Amino acid sequence: MVYLIVVYDMRADRTRLMLNFLRKYLTHVQNSVFEGEVTEGDLETIRNHTESLLNPEESVIIYRVGSAQYVDRTVIGDDPTDDARFL
Repeated sequence: MVYLIVVYDMRADRTRLMLNFLRKYLTHVQNSVFEGEVTEGDLETIRNHTESLLNPEESVIIYRVGSAQYVDRTVIGDDPTDDARFL
């Protein structure tokens, strides 16, 4: 498993395409920001599909971290990954 942080920049009328795709694999934590653990196979799928969704002047940045234990994550305010918020 690898831990990813994915950030994308797309035209506003197209962001839903990336949002819907990335929600299949990662947790949506901020506008245009996702994070979570995936398999190597999922990472390859994410890379290939995000590339196919992009138009010129749009981009995706994938930060790969070996494991969530190596991420020093500080949240100020409500944490969108806090499952306790959901019933």
